[in-house]
Amino acid sequence: MRASQSRGHQRGISFIGLLFVAAVLACVGVVVAQVIPTLIEYQAITKAANKAKEGTTVPEVRAIFDRAQAIDDFQSVSGKDLDVKKVGDKVVVSFAYQREIHLFGPAYLTLKYEGQSR
Repeated sequence: MRASQSRGHQRGISFIGLLFVAAVLACVGVVVAQVIPTLIEYQAITKAANKAKEGTTVPEVRAIFDRAQAIDDFQSVSGKDLDVKKVGDKVVVSFAYQREIHLFGPAYLTLKYEGQSR
């Protein structure tokens, strides 16, 4: 078998291809590292909404939520941003907000979060 024939059957990634894949993975890693704190904040807000549904009046629900906000230290939603409804005999607390993550130049990643108490 000649060397030119065996070279045609070789497979693999070139150094330039490897650098390209590494650059793409690094960019994705940076974005994921910025998204994870917003997910943790969303979980804290959902937990606070579930705690706030124990209130019986709208001001009481908002006060409970604001106390939970002070404990968990999130800034995206406050008690005045809540939508409080009574469905049957249950209080349902819902919220919606968005977060923007600056990527580069004029590019932003916008994350829209919404949820309600269970």
